[in-house]
Amino acid sequence: MPPQAVRVAVVIPTFNEAESIAAVIAELPRDSVGRVIVADGGSRDGTQDRARDAGADVIEAGHGYGRACLAGAQAAADADVVVFMDGDGADDPTAIADLVTPLCADTADFVIASRARGEREAGSMAPHQLIAGFLAGLLTKLLYGVRYTDMCAFRAIRRDALLALGMREMTYGWNLEMQMRVARAGFRVVELPVGYRRRLGGESKVAGSLRGSLSAGLKIISTFARVALEPMR
Repeated sequence: MPPQAVRVAVVIPTFNEAESIAAVIAELPRDSVGRVIVADGGSRDGTQDRARDAGADVIEAGHGYGRACLAGAQAAADADVVVFMDGDGADDPTAIADLVTPLCADTADFVIASRARGEREAGSMAPHQLIAGFLAGLLTKLLYGVRYTDMCAFRAIRRDALLALGMREMTYGWNLEMQMRVARAGFRVVELPVGYRRRLGGESKVAGSLRGSLSAGLKIISTFARVALEPMR
């Protein structure tokens, strides 16, 4: 499909990101992005209103990070490619063109950003986030032969390919489950180094507290075990 004919939607799952969401939407390269969908998980700080005012389509996704990602992808019925990114301002929207180019050129089915391989602002990532990405990538390599260096939320995938994966994880194991299912399905994978910034405001729901980190870590571990033990189709 010619690049100019590929329709790209950006899905941003949010929960209380009023401090940053308008700036994130304003930075999106609208020559590359046809539609912006904010899939909100019940924010109480005005995130939805600020996203609408900034020009995004806002949907009520229900509780859970993975549920928001899936709801956003399902809502993007007019898109060929879905880009996922966070609403905290840490992802660099200028990298969207690089993420979608291999998909537009039909040289990849899934493109994931790697913060581990890119330039990171001081304080933008905790050491345990880098270690978790490294270990998950190593185990995925052992299981399926595909090596990742990160579980970055910033990624692009053909919408039809995503919906065919049978995603089940509705919380913080979503990113890892997608990477595992993509690898097991034999999809063409490209990993690109990207820059990563400190969040514009608020506190990370995962890395911002010990409780959040432990909860997400346990969910990632259980997701890995569940997907790894599923029989091959």
